[in-house]
Amino acid sequence: MSTTTTLQKAGGPTGEPGSAQPSDGLKAGLKNRHLSMIAIGGVIGAGLFVGSGGGIAKAGPAILISYLLVGAMVVFVMRMLGEMAAASPNSGSFSAYADRALGRWAGFSIGWLYWFFWVVVLAVEATAGAKILEGWVPAVPQWAWALIVMVVLTATNLGSVASYGEFEFWFAGIKVVAIGAFVIVGMLAVFGVLPGSDNPGAGFAHLTDTGGFMPNGWGSVLTGVLMVVFSFMGSEIVTLAAGESEDPRRAVTKATNSVIWRIGVFYLGSIFIVLTLLPWNDESIVKKGSYVAALDSIGIAHAGQIMNVIVLTAVLSCLNSGMYTASRMAFSLGERGDAPKAFARTSKRGVPTVAILGSVVFGFIAVYFNYTSPDTVFNFLLNSSGAIALFVWLVICLTQLRMRGILMREAPEKVTVKMWLFPYLTWATAAMITFVLGYMVYDKDNRETVLYSLLVAAVVIAVGVVRNARRKNEALAEAAVEAAVDAA
Repeated sequence: MSTTTTLQKAGGPTGEPGSAQPSDGLKAGLKNRHLSMIAIGGVIGAGLFVGSGGGIAKAGPAILISYLLVGAMVVFVMRMLGEMAAASPNSGSFSAYADRALGRWAGFSIGWLYWFFWVVVLAVEATAGAKILEGWVPAVPQWAWALIVMVVLTATNLGSVASYGEFEFWFAGIKVVAIGAFVIVGMLAVFGVLPGSDNPGAGFAHLTDTGGFMPNGWGSVLTGVLMVVFSFMGSEIVTLAAGESEDPRRAVTKATNSVIWRIGVFYLGSIFIVLTLLPWNDESIVKKGSYVAALDSIGIAHAGQIMNVIVLTAVLSCLNSGMYTASRMAFSLGERGDAPKAFARTSKRGVPTVAILGSVVFGFIAVYFNYTSPDTVFNFLLNSSGAIALFVWLVICLTQLRMRGILMREAPEKVTVKMWLFPYLTWATAAMITFVLGYMVYDKDNRETVLYSLLVAAVVIAVGVVRNARRKNEALAEAAVEAAVDAA
């Protein structure tokens, strides 16, 4: 693919960001309400419901600082990505922008790493959903539930992009309503004005009455950062989906501008409620999970089963989005010549069928290893994909540093969303991400994850560099032949 073609692809499906109909085979089947809910629900993963208890146990009320730091980092990264995506909507998102700003090797590497991350997530989420479903219907074995969930959502994604959007609209809607209700009911209980509540309501006292706000010191805040950072992955999905929407520029701009309140309400707000309803060292927070423990303290019947329904919804949402995201990244890589050409083919409904099936097949393989080799093969897959979220965010920072200049030279009128305090805040965000990666190496519980992830990244980057060098040599050889023919 020529450089000109690559730049056109990076500039949007038709070269015009507001185009309602992509010209690359995909169809604009996502409505504005789909994009809005994908943007809102994208930051609410199952990790928020399941993993927050461990972070609270480590850092106490100071886990709010951990969420605030990571939340700020995500807001800045999304602002950078929003700047590029609003100017050039693309199904490859940051991979296509890295391709253009940093080089073909960078787009190739981060695209394949991101694909790898999501296909491993498919296995993790399918297993998590299967465990909940087996608890409800034990007659069906866990592996069968995992298979059923994968098959149903694969069929949904193969149908049309509109069916993905519709499923995600309702999945995300349930999560949003659940957390919104939790925050409202919880706040009433905190001040003792919720009728029939078993919790007497201590106001904000629990934030400091058990060893202070930071009972385990600043080190626990950094440990908390490592524990919560991965629950934020998924906020960037809306920029991939925008290319298949009715108005990509508007969708990206709206999602970028709303990310602050989304993180503030859903993450900081809900964790704040948990910490004010119960002392941070209450054993039930870890034993039952932070949200179930909080609901139990209020006296809401069947809190565990209610939360299981919400967690299952979050799991299905993550699975649905994981299939969509992995397939669109594979489609974009195929379109740019960095994956088999078959990945770039679409059906009559505008669905990249081969890209979806290729992603799902790897997901099925990972699910298989999760049951047959959980401590060896699957453990490696899990660890080697664990830090990729941070690699993606770091690449977005480095890409935006270069893309701002490119966009301002070529089409300044398209830069409708701008990163704040550029380039200083971009560099500061990159430095914070690098610090988190460094601290992961220092922390013995996370060292294996980051080192395995770095190993996989090094292999993929090496392949990308070799491919790029070979491509350049082939281009030079073709130019030399053409020059010789012209001379003759």
